[in-house]
Amino acid sequence: MRFVSNLPYATKEEEHAVIPLSDGTRLSAHVWRPVSSDEEPVPAVLEYIPYRKRDLTAVRDSVNHPYIAGHGYACVRVDLRGTGDSEGVLADEYLEQEQADAEEVLAWLAEQPWCDGATGMMGISWGAFAALQTAARQPPSLRAVVIASFTDDRYADDMHYMGGAMLSDNLAEAGTMFAYATCPPDPAVVGDRWRDMWHERMEHTRPWVLEWLRHQRRDDYWRHASVCEDYAAVRCPVLASSGWADGYSNAVTRLLGNLDVPRKGLIGPWSHKFPHLGEPGPAIGYLQEVVRWWDHWLKGVDNGVMDGPMLQAWMQDSVPPSTSYEERPGRWVGEPDWPSPHIRPVAHPLLRHRIAMPGEATPAAGGSEDAMTVQSPLSVGQFAGKWASYNAPPDLPYDQREEDGGSLVFDTGPLDEPVEILGSPTVELDLSVSEPVATVAARLSDVAPDGRATRVTYGVLNLTHRDGTGEPEPLEPGRRYRATVQLNGVAQVFPRGHRIRLSLSTSYWPLAWPPPRPVLLSVHEGSSTLTLPVRPVDEPDELPQRPFGEPEGAPPLTTTRLSPPEQRWEVKRDLIGYDSALEIVKDRGTVRIDGIGLDVGCRAYERYTATADDFTSVGGESAWTMRFRRDDWDVRVETRTELRCSETEFFVDATLDGYEGERRVFSRTWNETLPRDGL
Repeated sequence: MRFVSNLPYATKEEEHAVIPLSDGTRLSAHVWRPVSSDEEPVPAVLEYIPYRKRDLTAVRDSVNHPYIAGHGYACVRVDLRGTGDSEGVLADEYLEQEQADAEEVLAWLAEQPWCDGATGMMGISWGAFAALQTAARQPPSLRAVVIASFTDDRYADDMHYMGGAMLSDNLAEAGTMFAYATCPPDPAVVGDRWRDMWHERMEHTRPWVLEWLRHQRRDDYWRHASVCEDYAAVRCPVLASSGWADGYSNAVTRLLGNLDVPRKGLIGPWSHKFPHLGEPGPAIGYLQEVVRWWDHWLKGVDNGVMDGPMLQAWMQDSVPPSTSYEERPGRWVGEPDWPSPHIRPVAHPLLRHRIAMPGEATPAAGGSEDAMTVQSPLSVGQFAGKWASYNAPPDLPYDQREEDGGSLVFDTGPLDEPVEILGSPTVELDLSVSEPVATVAARLSDVAPDGRATRVTYGVLNLTHRDGTGEPEPLEPGRRYRATVQLNGVAQVFPRGHRIRLSLSTSYWPLAWPPPRPVLLSVHEGSSTLTLPVRPVDEPDELPQRPFGEPEGAPPLTTTRLSPPEQRWEVKRDLIGYDSALEIVKDRGTVRIDGIGLDVGCRAYERYTATADDFTSVGGESAWTMRFRRDDWDVRVETRTELRCSETEFFVDATLDGYEGERRVFSRTWNETLPRDGL
């Protein structure tokens, strides 16, 4: 990345601006704005997230916001109610209170003497959720949004559930927010009130997984703030981006296809990161694109920002399997609209362990002797990687051949010509199962001539949700059903001489929580199909004349590393007791933020276990330690959340401990049981 100091506008900053809300709560904001805005007001751009502006996102913020401010904007980074240095308690994600607060913040910004009355919102992940959800509420000053790595559907396409199956990230993300929501404010900002504010947070915060487990089906809890419930509510322009390695690879195209406002989409090879920080690379000059978007929609500059294709996507070339890539080879392609007129769905019948190619003769479907069966062991899924890759530690799926050993596998022959896909493949299955609750995971892989299999995309469907209504219906063992598994969107080249592989399994642990009992799945050939969104290889790419620039940002604030980070991703198996475990460590070490003399440490540990093929033996654990230290102020928060199950219930055990120095000043334990609801 190129760090740029010489920007068009000289800027100044206010590290702790107070935004009063109507109920008396005060939010803390960091403001960067042009010096000239004292006399010549400018539009304001809001990023609104719970991840602690003063410390945990301070370096990232120092790259992004001063850069945009230096192009003539007031950039405002606000800690949500109950986080960082803002007052109150954060009880859950995307609540009505959070969005009402956002509207008040935007109104406050629009009224400031340095703001000309026009506002925008931007962010990644939570910040993107907040921007899109707030846009649907139509606050009068909000003219446009810029969002990265987000969803418009909180139930069907977030870290909680996929196809009605519960993801292990439901536990992992709950553990993350259990820790973040209980950290103290900084006494250097809020003064002597810090201890009372901290204890208020710890007293009123519960493990978020408890609430998420109370809503195992699509209900009003998930419909709230899911923009897919009413796309027409969004009336401002949207610039949306994500990455193929991210868990949020689907929402960009859904917005392009469903919104009726000026919109652009950008999907690269990236994990859960801003495109200018994109890993795997290539990263792009994303902040330059953001500035152009704001210039047009907030300042009215006629800069051609809406020229060119509606969607630009990175068409990924074939690569060997790896848990991490520095770069993904490929090229940018452009689509004028979405759905694209260039892409056609091509259905491939599934034969006996083969994927039929177009024009290939296939047997009649529906016979009584045409079933292929599989009952997957719990080990299928140990090389699945993370639902949403962060590329740290390496968390992409590894070689799929070991996973395929417990799966029902269908291959094409070696391809005579390259095949390119762009969009979401689907698998329609004519099936029966042996249990009333069953899951099917579908994986699409690129198989090289030497046999190595690189997972391209995947999807999971809890078959009790086969009708997609949100009301799970048990299956009748032995009865034939039709069910469609939607795979995540992707752009991928399958080269000549490679094979396309579809693998089906009845478990995918620990990425997805397994059903209560092992399941025998029967799939009928001929009447089951894989449909690929094929983009003809000779299709013109329709790219704009102006390519993406080199990644740029403002110089980051200075830090000093005090202890090294640690990253670990280990699969363990005991062949005496048949215990298996996936252990993940993401420890940032300790870093001093030099300008404020604050030492910050953050360590996350996850562990997912199972014994043999006992589907009730699976369990997950998420433990966090957050530490903040300056002079004689030394505090830390330790949280732990464990999730186990029986055939009919989930068991949650959780602890929260707060320390000043080595003295524990707060402790609480939860032990709760919740029913399984079609899981």
